[in-house]
Amino acid sequence: MTEILALLQSIAPLISKTTLRQMSHVIFGMQVTIGRVTMLGLSRWTDKGGSYGCAVRNHYRTIQRFYHTVLPGAEMLWTLFVKWIWKPGDEYILAGDEVVVSKAGKET
Repeated sequence: MTEILALLQSIAPLISKTTLRQMSHVIFGMQVTIGRVTMLGLSRWTDKGGSYGCAVRNHYRTIQRFYHTVLPGAEMLWTLFVKWIWKPGDEYILAGDEVVVSKAGKET
């Protein structure tokens, strides 16, 4: 968990402390969850000590709140790239891909 927090410190100025804490718990849960990664599975692993307990409902709600948080994605990616990957003098290729949003209802 401390390694995750160390990596996320570079984006700390871009997001709130609460969002940073929630993100670190979600990332940890994704790393240790076996099989399908669901919000219920993440809530089980983000409980204190990483065990299933009576507080799962509260952690599930926290994960729901995190997934409804608007994050500055481009700024976060750029900050992480500059901090952990970028080396002066090297060449990099920037590639993009369209995002496909599922259709709601009968018409887009």
